Amino acid sequence: MATETKVLTAHVPLHLAEKVEAMASRLERSRGWVMKQALAAWVDQEEERHRMTLEAMEDVDAGRVIDHQAVRAWADSLGTDTPLPPPSA
Repeated sequence: MATETKVLTAHVPLHLAEKVEAMASRLERSRGWVMKQALAAWVDQEEERHRMTLEAMEDVDAGRVIDHQAVRAWADSLGTDTPLPPPSA
């Protein structure tokens, strides 16, 4: 069964277009294939970022947070001979 498609057009900087063409040539794939791979990866990344943001907001609403000073103290201790254990909520 054929997948339905839609043509999307975007103007990209010349240096980026040249990189896509070089990559397509190196991979022996079409520019369209490279663009589909890149777009799919970006969409997946943004969907994951959105999911994680919503999850973090739920944690804040539920009071599952760590005090800023506790995090700073832990981070500052990492370069010492006696690092603190990671703070927990």
